[in-house]
Amino acid sequence: MKKISCIAIDDEPIALLVISQFCERKGGLDLKIFNEPRVGMEEIRRCRPDLVFLDIEMNGISGLEVAKALPERCCLIFTTAHAQYALDGFNLDAVDFLHKPFSYDRFERAVEKAIRYMENFSVENGTEQLPATIVVKQEYNNVSIPVGDIFYIEALENYIKIFRTTGGNILSRMNIKAMGELLPENAFLRVHRSYIVPVDKVERFTKHEIRLAGLSFPIPIGRSYAKQVYDILSHKNR
Repeated sequence: MKKISCIAIDDEPIALLVISQFCERKGGLDLKIFNEPRVGMEEIRRCRPDLVFLDIEMNGISGLEVAKALPERCCLIFTTAHAQYALDGFNLDAVDFLHKPFSYDRFERAVEKAIRYMENFSVENGTEQLPATIVVKQEYNNVSIPVGDIFYIEALENYIKIFRTTGGNILSRMNIKAMGELLPENAFLRVHRSYIVPVDKVERFTKHEIRLAGLSFPIPIGRSYAKQVYDILSHKNR
């Protein structure tokens, strides 16, 4: 499955090391690092990455100037110790602004936000959606799951269980709302406080339950979700 191509530009080696470690921990990210902004910019123009991590105050050049020269559709996350640049960053359409030193959890939220941005852009422009996989934690491991392999998702107290069409189900300590935010918005549907289903696997439905192709039992539709679910699925099948 295609990984998200990333470039990080920072003149501090320690900052690049942190980003490298966080990208490896997150999974699904193919990262190149540069401590020379102009060399990094040349590589950005050459390979047009999906995502750029960019420091602002660097020797000889401002990251703000680099940002203005980024190719169209290049997703940008600023990484800087100088919080006063936050407004400038968002004025340049950065999807997030990481204030050093930032934690892994904060980094992960920024990357997930960037992924959703890329997915929305792809849907709006009729191109292939990114990413083809999502990454979740199972115990102490990061597990990459192809989006098309998700059969359905069930909430179990403080965990979610991801049922896969290929078997080998995944149990992850997260809530179902957070899980829903990882998924391509138009491809999955929350139908109950405890269930998310892929729209393309819905075989038939009523106002009370859904039948998925290949599943022997129905999935209930929660009362508060019923109207939205029925409207979306009815429109899909017109």
